[in-house]
Amino acid sequence: MINIAIIGYGHMGQIRAKALNKVSNCRIKSIFDYVEIKKKDFPIADSAESIFKDESIDALFICTVNSMNKDLVISGLTHGKHVFCEKPPAFTADEVREIIAAEEKSGKKLMYGFNHRHHGAVIKMKSEIDTGNYGKVLWMRGRYGKSVDEGYFDTWRVNKDLAGGGILIDQGIHMLDLFNHMGGGFDQTHAFVSNLYWHLEGIEDNVFAIFKNSKTGVAASLHSTMTQWRHMFSLEVFLEGGYMVLNGLKTSSGTYGDEVLTVAKNRTKAPAATWDDEESYRFEIDSSWDNEVKHFIDAIQNNTDVEIGTSNDALKVMGLVDEVYKNERHDSENLTRKLTSNK
Repeated sequence: MINIAIIGYGHMGQIRAKALNKVSNCRIKSIFDYVEIKKKDFPIADSAESIFKDESIDALFICTVNSMNKDLVISGLTHGKHVFCEKPPAFTADEVREIIAAEEKSGKKLMYGFNHRHHGAVIKMKSEIDTGNYGKVLWMRGRYGKSVDEGYFDTWRVNKDLAGGGILIDQGIHMLDLFNHMGGGFDQTHAFVSNLYWHLEGIEDNVFAIFKNSKTGVAASLHSTMTQWRHMFSLEVFLEGGYMVLNGLKTSSGTYGDEVLTVAKNRTKAPAATWDDEESYRFEIDSSWDNEVKHFIDAIQNNTDVEIGTSNDALKVMGLVDEVYKNERHDSENLTRKLTSNK
């Protein structure tokens, strides 16, 4: 039996607890939060430190505000615990490197919560790509957006010191992770970041970014937005022999539409596929949380490697986040000056 402690028992902590309760070979021994816990579903620990020192605890779930993730993960690993942590893994790629050093020294399992990889449509899409039947990936396009309600402005997410950034590090990071998952990573970035509507200091509401892998030539474009009045999720992957388009995402909010994956193979020369060539797959249940938690618990139980949401995945995605923010502050401004000076 694997004994679990959850640090941070807000919305995400409760989602993880619900998923853990479905796994037969583990139990939640204690929970802790830095604010009052209203749902006293499990024994409440006195502090995070008491959890770290509790030798009966085998694994931790870190579900706190973004700014605490790095230090809590390192502390957990240092105290000999397996650790599962919500995204973002940290605020920068360099911080992730510090975490990896602690992970390697500890010999414990570390996994990050990028649940979008575990959606049924994404699993289907990735498996189809990996068959090679569609050829190599050529390009990808991802659009992910939402709006916010009045309650948002009373949360820690509007504080850059606690959140680390705006819509990119909050939601767009999931699309970046899927780009890496499907396309193998990127080493070139161009981006524009704006805050034209909500005007929150350090909290961007729109990101337009283009990424390229200089070795394979694969390119991807991202629009991550907090001014999408009707919520949207769309991921398109076009390959040499066809395409796959995922529109909608099955979520607890129900605001992103139905999760439908459409695929088609090319027949001849352009237009190589038509609407009539498409096959659609509809996914009615969001099992991503359950799938993700089970992967982590199985890795501990069977002493196997974490294969999805690894620290290396975390490093790759934070490298892209770094480049978007850095690129906006420097390269994009220089590009704008060059374009305007040539008029």
